[in-house]
Amino acid sequence: MNVLCGNQIRAVCAAVLSIAVGAAMAQNATVTLGSEKQLIRGYGGISLPEWQGSDLSAAQRQTAFGNGDGEIGMSVLRIWISDDSTQWKQAVPTAQAAIAKGAIVFATPWYAVASARTTGGSGKYSITPSKFDDYVNFLNAFVAFMKRNKVDLYAISIQNEPDYAKDWTYWSADQVYQFTLNYADKINCRVISAESFQYQKTLYDKILNDPKALANIDILGTHTYGTQVSAFSYPLADQKAPNVERWMTEHYTESSNDADLWPMALDVATDIHHSMVEGRFSVYTWWFIRRKYSPMKEDGTISKRGYCFAQYSKFIRPGAVRVDATASPSTGVYLSAYKKADSVVVVAVNTNTSAKQTTVLIPGLTSASYSSYTTSSSKSLKPGPVGAVEKEAFVASMDAQSVTTYVFTGGMASVARAVRPERSGRYRILDPAGRAVGSVSADDPSALDAGIRRIAPRGGVYFARPLDGGSATRVGVLP
Repeated sequence: MNVLCGNQIRAVCAAVLSIAVGAAMAQNATVTLGSEKQLIRGYGGISLPEWQGSDLSAAQRQTAFGNGDGEIGMSVLRIWISDDSTQWKQAVPTAQAAIAKGAIVFATPWYAVASARTTGGSGKYSITPSKFDDYVNFLNAFVAFMKRNKVDLYAISIQNEPDYAKDWTYWSADQVYQFTLNYADKINCRVISAESFQYQKTLYDKILNDPKALANIDILGTHTYGTQVSAFSYPLADQKAPNVERWMTEHYTESSNDADLWPMALDVATDIHHSMVEGRFSVYTWWFIRRKYSPMKEDGTISKRGYCFAQYSKFIRPGAVRVDATASPSTGVYLSAYKKADSVVVVAVNTNTSAKQTTVLIPGLTSASYSSYTTSSSKSLKPGPVGAVEKEAFVASMDAQSVTTYVFTGGMASVARAVRPERSGRYRILDPAGRAVGSVSADDPSALDAGIRRIAPRGGVYFARPLDGGSATRVGVLP
């Protein structure tokens, strides 16, 4: 029989202690309120009655875009631009309802208007560059039609999936670049880039490397079908276009199974997490709002996927800002954090088959308590007991295979920290939705937040754009 000597026993104990300490440390996470990432516009999906055969009912619109009990809290709607203008009216009712509930609406074309396309090639159709003017007129006609019908589009896309166009219109990367460079500025709306089906960076690189082309888009849009999480980041966009929002404009995780199947439904929560953290997207857009595999089932009830979706959409409202947080404090656990005015929201996803706990430190947090809401195999956005905050930290207790949202309100030191421009002058002030609030003159840049406070309806995040040109600066205004 082998017997351990004293030194060997001490070495084994030290090793075990080291492993235990390391495991304990891995369970800790930190949220850094002063380290701001991207502005959040919201979460939503597409309503496509032209394909689905029926529109959302009034009750279903309320469920999708309302934010009360039993509602999802969507704040983004995507609509289709048909190449047949007689079909445009089908998108109007749900778009009107979404806007009435505070959502933004953006639109995407699948098929170029007949005069601007040819049949065949690398897709069902191919764009005709010599007819780019016709294409601009087509998009502007849709913008004008919607405006006449009280739908003020927030943005319009150049093209849906030009790089995967066997069923719609193909554009080469160079054609996308040439249109963006020479024609996109003629569109009478904010412009979303052409939307790659798989976040193929070759569709955007040339635009990002040309300041003139880049100036003609307001939003970089993409889909993430088959995209590895490691490819969600985009260093060139970080470098060349730090002030251009990135939107995830379409994705679904799978479509073969019922949206209530658990734990498969939890894939929505992890997908949103990676989109927010690695992708730094300001918008997350599911495919059909209502489908058997979607947030809303065909009978209008909220699915398990819908409740996972709502863990973000109900609490991270337009105008919030994602802040830095330990993204994966332990294996199978994912964490993201957001702030707006005097509130902080932390979302934790546990994909493990056992319950987990993580101690989360939030320096500057002065709230004494928090509310929590959980979706798991047995819970659907179920409120938890009020939790305690001690020394700027709380313990996130997560059920097995679950997503939990922690909400802290009131008494947030540093939450609305002002970020000031570097020069004096006159600034146009915009709210997070891009609506003008007014103008402020600031002889002393450090006084800009005080000037905004005088004209702003409430505290929160605003944008100050110099009237003489230059990039907008995000400014946090205390209540």
